[in-house]
Amino acid sequence: MSDAALDVVEFLLTASHYNDNRTLDENDLPPRYRQVFWPDGTGGSADRERPGDGAPVGIERPIRPTIETARRATGVENPWSAISELLFTDRDEFTGALEFTQPDMAEEWFLERGGERVVHNPVLADAFEDEVDGADYEAARNANRPVQADRAWIDGLLAEYFADEDEEEMLDLVDIRAPEEIETTLEDLVLTDDQEAEIHKIVKAIEHREYLAQIGLREIGKLLFVGPPGTGKTSTARALAYDLDLPFVEVKLSMITSQYLGETAKNVEKVFEVAKRLSPCILFMDEFDFVAKTRASDEHAAIKRAVNTLLKSIDDISLIEDDVLLIGATNHPDQLDAAAWRRFDEIVNFPKPDRQMRADILRLITRPMDVTDFDPDELAEETEGLTGSDLRMVLREAVLDALTEERTALTQSDFVDAVEDFEERDNLKDLDMIEGDHDALVAGGDISGGASADGGHSHDH
Repeated sequence: MSDAALDVVEFLLTASHYNDNRTLDENDLPPRYRQVFWPDGTGGSADRERPGDGAPVGIERPIRPTIETARRATGVENPWSAISELLFTDRDEFTGALEFTQPDMAEEWFLERGGERVVHNPVLADAFEDEVDGADYEAARNANRPVQADRAWIDGLLAEYFADEDEEEMLDLVDIRAPEEIETTLEDLVLTDDQEAEIHKIVKAIEHREYLAQIGLREIGKLLFVGPPGTGKTSTARALAYDLDLPFVEVKLSMITSQYLGETAKNVEKVFEVAKRLSPCILFMDEFDFVAKTRASDEHAAIKRAVNTLLKSIDDISLIEDDVLLIGATNHPDQLDAAAWRRFDEIVNFPKPDRQMRADILRLITRPMDVTDFDPDELAEETEGLTGSDLRMVLREAVLDALTEERTALTQSDFVDAVEDFEERDNLKDLDMIEGDHDALVAGGDISGGASADGGHSHDH
């Protein structure tokens, strides 16, 4: 029997047992199934509770498998064709609903052919824990991605908590990503030992929040990422959101500075309010130096208020009490004053990569490629001073140059040539602008085409 039939039968069994066992909730449904049953445009009704609180969240029982939901959940193009010859299946030609005519036979058939799938499916692990070796409901549930990783869940919270027009405008200040939308994981990054140690500590703090609250250790969970552009600050923060299954709330402080100066302090408050309503989440504040810069005596009073509001908001938010992990990032630590530094319990340095790290980055980002005589150590020697973002641009140029020659296989010389081209282009940034026409050299800015800050590049150091 084909894998397609197993896929569809597993989906139907999961729906059946989920409907029968009211102690199960959305966190027990595999995400690929869960996503097809969220109500369109919302994550549930206005009076719902969050997962784990014992009440329905947004997916109402009974969930009804149809040809369309089976197609979306399993990726099988013709679900009914895959199972139509099985003696225990049927469909409603009018509604497209799929069902078992003999549930016991369906279970026996599935366990004989796909019992190993039960281990990874919390609903089925609950149903067949005593019948399948290795099936453990708690283990399967803990390994299952939680609902806060779903875009539909996040959209539901936003629709519920920001229903008023005035509140909806608060969402214009931030960029909110679901973990499932983030492509970079921590395994995709080359990190220093210090960076890995700090990340490990914060992961442990999140796992043991109740213990930390019990002993009164609440001033934890505020990180400041410091380093030049392109060294991976944004990529690391996003990857952390992915690995921890937390919504990622990103704000560039330059974007919340209103032309009406009095609004800037209010915008700061609104950003923190969004994070608290969406918790548990990560609040990532890029360009942190933009507002929390060294305060001068001639600074406008409204800017001073905004800075003070930012510092107070940082004081008032807590990983332990609010379930918000705060990460600030700056390319210019020299512009932060002592009051800003003191708000963070950990400072994480993101230096430009050394030779060994550059070699590791090159190995990582070329992994899916066909490269002849590849020598990352040689390239690392030739790329001193380049960041992870720069190395990715070098790779891009090598690939594009090869494609102009109708090649998808690359050679070491392709990369060497791309490094030389990158350095030549990068040197143009240091040339004086053409006399008499300061905008003629580059339309729109940086001639290198490089990304600012971290550029959101995966595989970035």
